[in-house]
Amino acid sequence: MPQKNIKLLAGKPLIAWSIEQALASKLIDRVVVSTDCPEIAKVAQAYGAEVPFLRPDSISGDKATTESAMLHCCDYLEERNELPELFILVQATSPLRSENQFDNAILAFKKSNYDSLLTVSRSHRFTWKNSLSPSASYDYMNRPRRQDIKEEDQEYLETGSFYITKTKLLRQSKNRLVGKVGMFEVPEDESYEIDSLVDFKVCEEIFKLKNNIE
Repeated sequence: MPQKNIKLLAGKPLIAWSIEQALASKLIDRVVVSTDCPEIAKVAQAYGAEVPFLRPDSISGDKATTESAMLHCCDYLEERNELPELFILVQATSPLRSENQFDNAILAFKKSNYDSLLTVSRSHRFTWKNSLSPSASYDYMNRPRRQDIKEEDQEYLETGSFYITKTKLLRQSKNRLVGKVGMFEVPEDESYEIDSLVDFKVCEEIFKLKNNIE
């Protein structure tokens, strides 16, 4: 989906929802958008985010890693003595967050003294790995009922909504997930990630229902 981050979702550019959610947080001090696109930068600024630089071509495009953009942002902030204690990666493709989700996750992060944290949702499906000898994540000879799965056997899906990492460890490991990793569970209807036009349409309908938008 070309330019999906500024495609209109329920009347606003997709990226605007994540910016406004982050700005509404009582515990997030600063919202910075990293992009290589002047048009996205203009939209992000219009909705209150800082866009102090355009990401260079060397760390942009489909082959660039998310971590490369995170580390570039850290370098920029360090040069100005503005490096934060925590780095929160917010992905614009997950707009269905509830109010206070960021603050609740930050509080959980600090309470449990995590080094990094990711958002997850419960998986209600049985998964298989395709190989020469396909394998399942469960005992299909004694197929369990989903409602009988024990908590210690419950599997979770990484939603990609946001990640929290201690900045020092992010820079040392060059990875958003490092050290003591925590999971922050979000409801299934807030776990959708937009990767395709179908995802976009599904999220838009959910968004309209949740916000009473016609």
